[in-house]
This record gives sequence, structure tokens and C-alpha cells, in this order.
Amino acid sequence: MAHRTDLARDLRRAVRGDVDFGAAARALTTMDASNYRRVPVGVVAPRDGDDVAAALQVCRAHEVPVTARGGGTSTAGQATGRGVVLDFTRHMRGLLDLDPAARTATVQPGLVLDRLREAARPHGLTFGPDPSTHSRCTLGGMIGNNACGAHSVAWGTTADNVHELSVLTYDGDSHRLGRDGRGAPPGLTDLVHRHLALIRTGFPPGLPRRISGYALDALLPERGTDVARAFCGSEGTLAVLTEATVRLVEAPPARALAVLGYADESAAAEAAAGLLPLAPLTVEGMAEDLVRDPAARARLPRGAAWLFAETGGATAAEAAARAADLLRAADALDGAVVADPAGQRALWRVREDAAGTATRMPDGTEAWPGWEDCAVPPARLGAYLRDFRALLADHGLRGTPYGHFGEGCVHVRIDFGLAEPSGVRAFRRFSEELADLVASHGGSLSGEHGDGLARSELLPRMYGDDLVRLFGHFKEVWDPVGGLNPGVLAHPDHLDRHLRFAALPPERPVTAFAYPDDGGDFRTAVRRCVGVAKCREEGADPGPSVMCPSYRATGEEQHSTRGRARLLHEMLAGGPVTDGWGSPEVREALDLCLACKGCRSDCPAGVDMATYKAEFLHHHYPGWARPVSHYTMGGLPSWLRVLAPAAPLLNAAARVPPLAAPAKWAAGVARQRRFPRLARRTLLAGVRARPPVDSPQAYLWPDTFTHHFDPQVGEAALRVLEAAGLRVALPPGPRVCCGLTYVSTGRLDRARQVMRRTLRTLEPVTGRPLVVLEPSCAATLRTDLPELLPDDAGARAVAASVRTFAQALEELAPDWEPPRLDRPVAGQTHCHQHAVLGDAAERRLRERAGLAGELSGGCCGLAGNFGFERGHYDVSVACAQDRLLPAVSAAPPGAALLADGFSCRTQLAELADRRARHLAEVLAEALPAEDRPSS
Repeated sequence: MAHRTDLARDLRRAVRGDVDFGAAARALTTMDASNYRRVPVGVVAPRDGDDVAAALQVCRAHEVPVTARGGGTSTAGQATGRGVVLDFTRHMRGLLDLDPAARTATVQPGLVLDRLREAARPHGLTFGPDPSTHSRCTLGGMIGNNACGAHSVAWGTTADNVHELSVLTYDGDSHRLGRDGRGAPPGLTDLVHRHLALIRTGFPPGLPRRISGYALDALLPERGTDVARAFCGSEGTLAVLTEATVRLVEAPPARALAVLGYADESAAAEAAAGLLPLAPLTVEGMAEDLVRDPAARARLPRGAAWLFAETGGATAAEAAARAADLLRAADALDGAVVADPAGQRALWRVREDAAGTATRMPDGTEAWPGWEDCAVPPARLGAYLRDFRALLADHGLRGTPYGHFGEGCVHVRIDFGLAEPSGVRAFRRFSEELADLVASHGGSLSGEHGDGLARSELLPRMYGDDLVRLFGHFKEVWDPVGGLNPGVLAHPDHLDRHLRFAALPPERPVTAFAYPDDGGDFRTAVRRCVGVAKCREEGADPGPSVMCPSYRATGEEQHSTRGRARLLHEMLAGGPVTDGWGSPEVREALDLCLACKGCRSDCPAGVDMATYKAEFLHHHYPGWARPVSHYTMGGLPSWLRVLAPAAPLLNAAARVPPLAAPAKWAAGVARQRRFPRLARRTLLAGVRARPPVDSPQAYLWPDTFTHHFDPQVGEAALRVLEAAGLRVALPPGPRVCCGLTYVSTGRLDRARQVMRRTLRTLEPVTGRPLVVLEPSCAATLRTDLPELLPDDAGARAVAASVRTFAQALEELAPDWEPPRLDRPVAGQTHCHQHAVLGDAAERRLRERAGLAGELSGGCCGLAGNFGFERGHYDVSVACAQDRLLPAVSAAPPGAALLADGFSCRTQLAELADRRARHLAEVLAEALPAEDRPSS
């Protein structure tokens, strides 16, 4: 391979786009959503087709292979490469034309599918194929894999919806591919004519989801010699796509969902084919193993497996009637028709998250792709699943099938022990036997995601040697020197080569956190990220989710949860990130992590980047040489105890710019920020003026922010709790602290000292409910405390005793009726509340109080110290502009603005000049006079 420096120099001279051979760029593209890892020499983000041609010319001159990459959500390794990776998501992501009359759209390969669907929606149109990754997968990747999705029952695969393609070969030749042999490279027509009999007889019949291999049968004369269709599913091995004209389909104005319950997934699979004559839009199947959220399970009918059959219509009533027809025709244990759009979205989220949920068995054991999407004729699916389950049992393996049952396509992740050599050997044996099983049922090794590195080696077991040999000749017609995505499809690498687990060190890293759900192993925690990239969602409001605010603000892979996990993986692997815990690349990526914890709940695989960030900072700064903000804002509780007596003087000085500016600089605070006003009287001082409480039933946690900045929140909470008949006091002793600010800045030794001191203070009341008003402090006590002190029974007891304000009322005063306010609300659910604590009790309390409306998801962007730190202001504001500020701007007149977190309230005050309040304040204000205890 050419010297990397010379190659990078020549590419920078030839390409107008971005050329990055740095460690971070390479680390971010070592993996996709598969088991595989190939380290590239560099990454190029071309601006247009001319850039692609120039990059190919340079790589050809240097004899360096090229791999095209879209969203990086492929599950078979085909989006990884050892040469130069072409990243189409940065610049070549445009929608060039949309013709509603012709029902076509012309797109660049990096366009995200949802952006096309949003543009087509006003015209009553959509792009039919819709993988579960529709919010981040690209059209180029879909064409490369011949992606399908839930609606292929009605609208077909990507190949069924492609009109024309513009491509560039490795040799630099440009082709416009279409029907009637249009764009065929020299020699292709002759190759097909010489092998007509083999092509006509070599492909299994009756298989709507045949994605494996090359689609040579699309080149048959009786099928229109469709070169564009034959190109689909070629996984970047023939040419590089630069533009595509795709067909759009009419989208039904209304939809409904028939949810059908069955005894097991085989029964559901056998029933699926019988629904097809009723022309549903989808027939999706999944078993109860994947429905681990009790709230989601409560929405489903009786059964242990379900079919989701969607219908469409001109009106909601017509769509619901068609769903009812499906319900009557189905031989199901139970069923329901869901016509409510919100209810449908909630159920589809359960199905779409399955790719991540399936990465862990119910007991927490890791599970992996590799046999992610086999397909058989739909009528054989039930029998195939029974044989598949038997094969799993024979090998001592477990997996949870789900997928597109209406087309015979099954997704599954299996608990292969790929981190151990014995597990890799078992993976190969199982793969070979399963390939034979699929072929015996007349199936395809891939029914959606392509062969990649995972299955290309096994294609002779499905097609036979002669047809696979023809695949090699077909590849050579397009790419004689093998410069495009070598090792995939033709002349494949072994399926047990390039596994990403082999790069990790054999020794378990010493860590501060316990990682109880990962066997105490940071390596296992980091490899939770399997690359499904839900953290890369962009565009329209994604509902109540939080992840990933920094990606949504920057659009940069390194500032997504996946990108950070990839960098941490490469840090542990020792290359291309080579400095271990001292890595500047990892530090830069984690610098814009808001530690919102959104990924802890929103990532289907449960990645917890806030914890990983704290762990990294703990190791990265082992001594005293830390950013000044780690000592100022990171040590805020200690500073405030000292400064509280001077609150009036400090507040006055903070409003004098010549005094405030140097103080901000010295403290590492962004110059655009205002210092929050310190309360003249702390919460503790206010409580001391109240009558003492005998035999408290619960204790109100005096968090730093409530105690020193917003004591009125604590006083309001006490009034409401007492109005509910509860005896509530503050914990004994003046110094309790959850350690949040020390955790968020990675000062974990100091955090443990603070936590141990707090536990000693709490010993007399340990086990009593702790009502914590600040969600970030509640989340720290609930999760970080026991994970930093795993051997301390007191830490576990305190964590279990934590209650939010609404949870305490619901649990301790279930019969209390809050005052009725009967007004709308707006604001934001705190990101830590969403991720760790849940907001179900808050929703119920608001409903009982007549507070109508939804709070926005997302993160406010201030996120404790993050938004105050120098260098973070622009991203902090962008996060607020994404979700919070639009929600507040759209609030109806008279709406109560709610924000339980101090950061959220501060951000709204600074950026919108709006005062938001804690729910406790709003309720306290509405208490009848007789229910307001005197202070």
C-alpha cells in the first residue's frame, strides 16, 4: 500500500472536499453496525461527482482500495474498508429534484431517507423502502445493500424503486445505468449471453427477499436487461454511486395498525403469509423476548408473539376498517386495531428499537449480528423458524427472532462468544450449518442487509460454485483490478477475519465505576455500541427522546454517541488512537458531550456515554493539571458554602461588567453567560425558621442548586408535601452532597470522598424516602452513587430511597388530590429525569392537577457546568434552539412554563427571558389558603 503521507498529499491537491488521515477520522470509520472492523488509511468527504472522480484517480494511481460509506448502519461489514473511505454524508447529501407528476426524485448518495420522505410528504408521496434506520440511513447505502424495510410487502425493495443511477468505476469511467442495457460496461452483455441458462436456473424461485449475491437475473432479456436493478445490492464492489433517480409511491393519507397476538413466533410466522391476500402495507413479527419495557408490553394484546399488520386508506375510517378485516381474518389468540397515530408511533418504536434491544439477552448477555436477516419463502417461514430454534439449541446458543414475517425475512442476534477464540470457532461452525439450513428451505442468506464480510464466503452453499464463479466474472467486468471494497461478495474474505473483538486488549482495564450491567468490564461497556446509530437522528422533533443533543447541534459523527463509543473502542484497541487514556482525540470528542444521559435510555443498546466520559476524564487528568472549570464549577458545592454569606455583595459585583468579565475568565466561564444570582437566604436557613418536624416520614434533599440558588423551590415542595399530609424534614447535618459536579468533571476520587461523607451523615435515616427536587442530583444518587461505591450497602440503600417530587406524592400520599389549575403547560422534561428516573409520576400528577399538554424532549443545552464552560456556548445555544426554545415559543397564552431542573430554568431565563418554574412551585401557588402552612 502506498505511503500514507504521499496519498494524503495527492488527495488534498485533487479534491475540493475534506481529506482527513488523522487518527480520529480513521477511528470513526473502522466499524459499521456489524461484528467487523477494518482500519482505513484515510477518509475523504467529496463535494460532488468531480471530487469522487478525482479521489478515485488518485487512489488508482497509488493502488489503494476504496470503500463508499453512507450512514454506516450496515450489519455485515460492507461499509468498512482498509483503504480510503468515501464519506458521502458530509457534503453529497442533497435532494436535487423532486417531480410529483412523474413521481420521481433525484438524490445524492448521502441524502438521509427521512429527508426525502419529508420532501415527498406534501405531495402525498413517499419512498417505499423504509428500514428501521430510516432516520439516519442514506439512499446510497440503501442502493448498495438493496435495503427493504417494513413496507416492502406493499412497495418492494430498493431495487424495485430505482429508475436510473449515475456511477463511476474504479478506472474512472462514468455510466448512467438503466433498463435495456443502458450504461452497461464493455463485456457485460457478452458475459450474460454466454451464461443465460445458468442465470435463468441458478436463483431460487418464490423468494421476495433475495438480497444475497449479485442480481444477475435482472440482466435477462425477458426482464428488461435492467443494469440499474442489477447494480442494487452490489455493496460498493462494482462502482461508486454519485447520483440516483428513484421512484416514489403514493402514501395513504391515513393508516391503522392491526396488532395480532400468537402463542409463539412460529405460530405468528405461519399466520403471516395468510394475511397477504388482504394487501396489508406491512406484516411485521416479533416475540415477547424483545418487549422488555412494561409500558410497551401493556399496549400489546395477549400472546407471546405478535404481528403488526398496517393498512392504509383515504380516510382514518377506511384504514381502520381494513385493519379490522385483517383482525377478523387472522387466526390469532387476541388482537386490537390501533387507529390513533400516537399509539401507532409508540408501537412502531418498539419494533424499530429491536435491532438494539436484541443486542442483549434478557439476562444481559451480549448478542451479535452475523445472521441478521436470512429470508425464506413466506409459506416456509414457520417451519424454518422451528428448524432454526433447534439448530440454536444444538449449538447451545440463544437468539430472539423478529422481522419482516410477511416476506419471510428474519432478523436475529445471537449470543456468540466472539470475544474468545472458542466462541469464534463456534461462530464459524454455526454459520456454515445455518447457511445449509437456509438453502434447504429455498432461502437467501441475506434478505435485506447484504452479505458483506459476514456471509460472502458462504454464497457457494446457497448458489453453487458455478454461479458464484460467475459472480466473480461479473465483478471483474466492472472492476478488473479489484479496487472497490475488496473482500466483499466476489473473492471474499473469511467470515471470521476482521472481527472487531480481536483488537481489544486481553486485560480488563482498571476503572472507577463498577459497570454492574457489563460484568464490571469497561471493554464490554464500550462495545455495547453496535452502530445502529439512533444517536444520529436529525431533522424533525423526535418526540420525548433526548439523544443525542451534541450530534443534533453539530452534525458531526465524533459528537454522536456512536462516534464517541468508536473512539473509546479504538483507544482500548491501541490503534488508530494510540495514546490510551491520554488520547487528545477522545478528549476532543467527549468535550462536547453534555453528559445528558439520554443515551442511557434512548440508545437501544443502553450505551451510557455520560459515565464513560466521567471515567475517561478521571484517567485523562490523573493529577492536578486539569481545566480550571473542573475546580471552579466542578467544586461548586464547596465554593458556595464559603461564598453564601457574601451573596448580596457577589450578586452586585456580578452585574458590573468590569468586575464580572475577569471573574468569568478566571473561572473558565463563557463570557456570554451571566453568573446566576445567589439566594439571600439559603434553603436551610429558611427551614430553620419553620417549626421542627416530629418523626419525619421522608426527607427533602437540599441539593446545591435548590439550597443556594432557588430555595423557593424547596420551600414550595415542603408546603405541597405538608398539604398532602406528610411530615417532611431536611436530612440531619449541614453537609450532604450527591457529588454530581465532581462526577461530571471526572474528579471521581473526590466524588467518592464526598459520597462517603454523605453516607455517614445519612446513616441515622438511611432507608427513609429521600425526596430530591433537582433531577440531575436524583439521577446521581440513583445511579452514580452505587456504581462508584459498589461494595457499600448504604450506597445501595440510599439509591433505592430516592424519589422525585411526584413519585413521593404518589407513593406516600396516594389519596391526596392536588389543586386543579386547568391550564396548559410547556417546557421540558429534564434529560436526567427522562433517562434515569422516568416521568410517569410527573405526567400523572400534572394530569390530576389539570395541567394539560406535553413537555418537550431533548436537552436544554446548559447541562450543569457544560453550558457555562468557555468554548461551549454556541453548542449550548444550538441545543436549546433544537427543542426547548421552539416548544416555549409555541406555548399557548397563559401556559405554565415547567422546568424541574435548575439548568433548564437558567437557560430559559438567559436565552428567552422567560421564567420557568418547578412543578412544586406551580402547585404550591394554587394551594388553598388553609393548606399553606405558615413559615
